[in-house]
Amino acid sequence: MKKVTKFSSALLALTLGLTACSSGQDTGTKETTDKNDDTKKSEEVVKIVYARGKDATKATEEIVKAFEAKYPNIKVEFREMPSDTGAQHDAYVTMLNAKSSEIDVMDLDVVWPAEFAQAGYVLPLDRFIEKDGIDLSAYNQGALAAGNFDGKQWAMPKFIDTGLLFYRKDIVPEEKVPKTWDELLTAAREFKGQGGTQFGYLMQAKQYEGLVCNAIEFIAAYGGKIVDENNNVVVNSPETIKGLKKLVEIATSDVVPSNITTFTEPESHTAFIEGQSPFIRNWPYQYALANDPEQSKIVDKVGVAPLPAGDKGSAAALGGWMTAINAYSKNKEAAWEFVKFMTGPEGQKISAIYGGLAPTLPELFKDEEVLKANPFFAEQGFVDGLNAAVPRPVVPNYPEVSEIIQINVSKAIAGQITVEEAVANMEKEIKAVMQ
Repeated sequence: MKKVTKFSSALLALTLGLTACSSGQDTGTKETTDKNDDTKKSEEVVKIVYARGKDATKATEEIVKAFEAKYPNIKVEFREMPSDTGAQHDAYVTMLNAKSSEIDVMDLDVVWPAEFAQAGYVLPLDRFIEKDGIDLSAYNQGALAAGNFDGKQWAMPKFIDTGLLFYRKDIVPEEKVPKTWDELLTAAREFKGQGGTQFGYLMQAKQYEGLVCNAIEFIAAYGGKIVDENNNVVVNSPETIKGLKKLVEIATSDVVPSNITTFTEPESHTAFIEGQSPFIRNWPYQYALANDPEQSKIVDKVGVAPLPAGDKGSAAALGGWMTAINAYSKNKEAAWEFVKFMTGPEGQKISAIYGGLAPTLPELFKDEEVLKANPFFAEQGFVDGLNAAVPRPVVPNYPEVSEIIQINVSKAIAGQITVEEAVANMEKEIKAVMQ
């Protein structure tokens, strides 16, 4: 196990990558606050509704339990949203377009805050942050910036995500952990069927946001990009074509389930913890899930490594989730108390211990209980995986660009069009929506 101090370079890389998702910097906007807004001291019992995608771990349950114990006058009802991030996004938009107050607090993908802020869906948090003296410098600044738009903070960073390769230590010798995508295919075929496995590799290949993340990883690993730093559409390149051809090769191979195009995170992580594959591409939470004896058959048998490399090295999709308050909530003060708790040291520690989620508060990587629950946080494989993180296209109309990528990559996997045709389509369509 390597030392925890190796996180400094990894967190710097995440800061630079996540900063690209921001449309502005926090200016410490000051707004007045009603002195009677202190819900912790209020005797009235308030119920708030917290919405997020499916949580296969115990993190959400434990956070709510700890929060309600600390704030007995605030009850939290959890509302499960679709695990498909695209469907989750659309459900929020439908709800908020109607100015619904049915939910109070919601988790947002790091690529959503600017869009939601501009649409008036979420509440600026600056007055709460100033009132309670929240030290924003304690957060990973890239993660924090992803929730900043037009000089205001609209969401608080909850955890950082990056794609990683998880493997069965009891099946795959350390010297055979694949370093390249070609080696991954070879190893997946070699170990498929061993130790009761049915498949060789698991990924997320359904037409949804997770497919974009997988695609970005292949494209970047071979030196390609969708959009460059100057917002030029550069997707139609030999490097992008080569990366997507490798993705299609793997997604249509005999090492993945025949219905891999129906797999999102829950389908893939469930198959992995049931012992059906020696390899999986997933997010950091996979480690905690795999070591949960109540639902996993592979406890203490999982290792972590960076995703395999292409011609230009390893690349991992940079992600994470943030928490915001519905602008139409009727319980904004109580909602803030929950946001503050969940994204603060107590809540993020619970998320790390019970959910395997990488904190946006760097100090928690030194916490003994966090490291005991997630020893891989201090391992070189995880650090290298964080250092390989690359952002998704940083564009103001990201949902439209994402949909274009999803549709064309899905068609290429299905054999409806060639990779070259998919890339040409993406170039034309992305340029059209970015004009």
